[in-house]
Order: sequence, then structure tokens, then C-alpha cells
Amino acid sequence: MVSAEAIGSAVHDAVVRAATELRPDALEAMRAALARERSDRGRTVLGQLIENAGVAAGDGVPLCQDTGSVWVLLEVGEDECVCGDVPAAVDRAVAAAYAEARLRMSIARDALLDRANTGDNTPAFIDVAFRPGPGVTVHVMLKGGGSDNASALAMLSPAEADEGVVRFVTESVARSAAAACPPVVVGVGIGATFDKVGTLAKKALLRPVGAAHPDPHAAALERRLHGEIDALGIGPGGLGGTVTALAVHVLTAPCHIASLPVAVNVGCSAVRSASVEVR
Repeated sequence: MVSAEAIGSAVHDAVVRAATELRPDALEAMRAALARERSDRGRTVLGQLIENAGVAAGDGVPLCQDTGSVWVLLEVGEDECVCGDVPAAVDRAVAAAYAEARLRMSIARDALLDRANTGDNTPAFIDVAFRPGPGVTVHVMLKGGGSDNASALAMLSPAEADEGVVRFVTESVARSAAAACPPVVVGVGIGATFDKVGTLAKKALLRPVGAAHPDPHAAALERRLHGEIDALGIGPGGLGGTVTALAVHVLTAPCHIASLPVAVNVGCSAVRSASVEVR
């Protein structure tokens, strides 16, 4: 049995870690990008981003001043029982973590009716999925406004197939990536329904940066998209260069026979997430 309080404790620790420590896979991808970047300006930007990651981890300060909204994905084991008010426990943990780590509060009370700041960066945005086995895997992602604003969604015709997906994703990145602190990680969700495909795209960002999809078709699509996006020449910091994307991650799901939902969710150069196992 896993309590809401245990999940809240995991969220608290993950928020602080995600805000201040660049994921090791992302840091490795940044160093690899520095090695293949041909632009002097792009190399300077990448060097500064790598230095910034070192300072943030060493001093325990945020990687970025926009410490984001908090997305929590709970993967609950099918043999597990979760007890208590999980949303309330998560919000308490988020409020405490943001206050203790002195992270910027960035949540408005209502998107249209009341733009006042909630003052504690709550509510968090929670999704729940199920997996085999015991325990709960708690994934926490901090999403800054610039990267989340670069998101896009389309309900394509199945006849558009791979070509339609490539066109939509590339056009979306071309339009918005310069404002999303590149080099970016591009999460692409394909399938499910209108309300679920965005979660697929965001979940794709949890995969280690550059780890290929296990399916050969999806992996080939990732490579093609990565090439098309880098060819845009947006470059590190949006200042031009060889590397616009550190990686493209595709995540697919079933869908209606008449639909081809596609969503793009961009992770900025400080792609910030942390995962904790709770048992």
C-alpha cells in the first residue's frame, strides 16, 4: 500500500532535483551537440548552457528562472493500492518545494477569469497511468512557458500518413522553436484521441535523450524528423547553427480508424524532469 503522503514526499524531492540538476542524459546530449555544432556562435551558446548546468547543480540554484508549471505522471502498479487524497498531497508538496527552494511561482488562478498568481505554484497537473507490478513510479516535469507555448496539435487524415506527420511537426518547430530555448527535445505523440495525444507527446520527453524508439518504423521517423528539424538552421539559442534539436522522441498509441492525431510538445535546452520509485 502506497500513501498519498509518500507520493507527495517523492514529488517534493523530484521538483527540487528537476529544477536544479540537468538530467545526465540531457547533459550528455548537450556535450555531443557541442562536438557536432559547426557554428562558432552555436558552440558558444552550447558551452554556456553546459556551464550553466554545472553552476546550477553546484550551487543548488534553478537551471532557468522560469521554474515552470508542474506536471506529475503517476504510473501505478496494477498490484498496488494507493490510499489518501493524492491531488491534495501533491499540491502541498509542490507548494513546500517551491517555497523552500525559492523557485518562481508561475501559476495563474484561472486562464481567462482570474490571472492573479496563486502564490504557491499550485495546482500541479496530474495524469495517472497503470503498469504491471507493485509500487508507484512518480514522474515530475517542470514546463516553462516558452517550451509549452511551442506545443501544437492537429487531427490529420489517416491518408496523410508519415508525410503529413513530418510536415506538421517540422512546420510547428519552425514556427516556435526559436522562442523555446533551443536546442530542444521534441516530443511527438501520434494516436489516441484529441484529449490524450498531448499527454503522449509530453510523456515522450521522459525517455532518455536520444534513446531510439524500439520499433524500426518509429525509429526511422524519429531520425527523419531530427534531420528535417536540424536543417531548419534555427540553432542553439535561436541564433543559427547546426543543432536545433538534441533529439526527437515519438510515442504512438491506438486511435480511431478515421483519425490521425498528432501533437508536439517541446522540451527546452533545460529539459527538466525527475522520476522516483515509491513502494
